Amino acid sequence: MNEKPIKAKARASSTGRVTLDDIARRVGVSSITVSRAFRRPDKVADEVRERIQRVADEMGYVSNRAASSLASARSMNIVVLVPSLRNMVFVETLDGVEKVLRPKGYQMLLGVTNYSPEEEEALVRAYLAFDPDGILLTGMNYRESTRRLIEQVRVPVVHMMELSDREGVYSVGFSQEAAAEAMTEHLLAQGRRRIAFIGSQLDSRTLARNRGYRDTLMRAGLYEPRRELMVPDSSSVALGGILLERLLQQAPDTDAIFFCNDDLAQGGLFECLRKGISVPGQLAIGGFNDLPSSACTVPALTSVATPRFDIGMRSADMLLSLIDGRPVARQHIDLGVALKPRQST
Repeated sequence: MNEKPIKAKARASSTGRVTLDDIARRVGVSSITVSRAFRRPDKVADEVRERIQRVADEMGYVSNRAASSLASARSMNIVVLVPSLRNMVFVETLDGVEKVLRPKGYQMLLGVTNYSPEEEEALVRAYLAFDPDGILLTGMNYRESTRRLIEQVRVPVVHMMELSDREGVYSVGFSQEAAAEAMTEHLLAQGRRRIAFIGSQLDSRTLARNRGYRDTLMRAGLYEPRRELMVPDSSSVALGGILLERLLQQAPDTDAIFFCNDDLAQGGLFECLRKGISVPGQLAIGGFNDLPSSACTVPALTSVATPRFDIGMRSADMLLSLIDGRPVARQHIDLGVALKPRQST
């Protein structure tokens, strides 16, 4: 008895992979249109793009990135380096980056530097082997050897979170110093005169916030070195409580504490609750970054709201403009911050 051959889902290439031609025939469009739908989806009508994607999914199509990069002279890869994935600040920044890159067909080559210039250089060196079309870096505190690596390959680079006024350097962020000045001035306006600063991790952004705090108190004639506590440890809620206790041991008459981030500040609030310290009666507490949970603490935490998601989006937008050779109106985009006064001050 003759058995009928099982009909294949689609004609496959000699490698067994479903090709763009296969999808084009099924949809009834040109191979160029299918290719454009994957590489530059914004250039294809929504209805056509959705049909192409639906057929591709049904046929089990897997994009051949190597072939696409040869055809377009682009890898469609963007290197994105952040210090940590445990910190909500950088997770929200990555959300903004992904919001822009994904519809344009780009993939993120994500690396975590763990706040280490050495690890950052190693990641840059490793990812440059993938011929990325551009690089998004968090901050500018990288090694000279890393800078030389980037300059040699001549791919566009945009720096996130920090600002630079150097010609030829592209950045999207806000002034860390000005943001810290806003918090310190708020505490002064509340009648606080013995204001402390607690910082951890000691990356370039923490150090800049410390400078903003220090400069503001110096102008007011109220700066005292004993009210500064800076440690290299990784930030955490638990560490915030430990550092609050240590700070009050070395400066017990302190009437306000500006923590360099909300993790530490929330830990400080919990420690005050354990010790029976009235907030803000005896001690005002301010944080930085305005994490979603900070409005829910008891008392609600005063903080500085930073535009993490917008920084990710605007940085990615700027990078794509540079990749496409389109003019960039401003090399440095200051998105500013917003002080969020709440019950803790």
